[in-house]
Amino acid sequence: MVECAIALGSNQGDSFDILSKSLTALNKIPGIVLKATSSWYITKPVGTLEPQADYINGCALLSADQTPEELLNILQTTEIQFGRANKGTLQPRTLDLDLLLYGNLVLNTPSLTIPHPRMTERAFVLVPLAEIASDWIEPTSNAKIAKLLHNVDTSGVKLYTA
Repeated sequence: MVECAIALGSNQGDSFDILSKSLTALNKIPGIVLKATSSWYITKPVGTLEPQADYINGCALLSADQTPEELLNILQTTEIQFGRANKGTLQPRTLDLDLLLYGNLVLNTPSLTIPHPRMTERAFVLVPLAEIASDWIEPTSNAKIAKLLHNVDTSGVKLYTA
């Protein structure tokens, strides 16, 4: 099994419920074991052209038997299962699941880039990821997640309290 990190986000529907249930669904898939989940955080949408609701974001660590491509397919299928209709960039969504890290693999194909190409720029990813994987070394920068977190503005990331 390979240790993997995913990011989760939602800003449509009952986001907290969708995020929680999506993790439960992923954990039930043969060959996937949920190892750790971060706290949830409220964040403003990034780079959107039209007003949107705030997101609830978090990260999770998984152990997976699947190849990166198979895991990506599972994540995309799970998004659809939880009502994701539009995969467009910067659009509101019921569920967004991104494969951030797959062990120490560096991969760049037309359908998948690992590590996620923008993860080191996004506080809404690095804050929850550092909570559960601060010592993980991001393989393209060779820097620990905790160090990468110090390079971003985290002022817009607020702990979610239900």
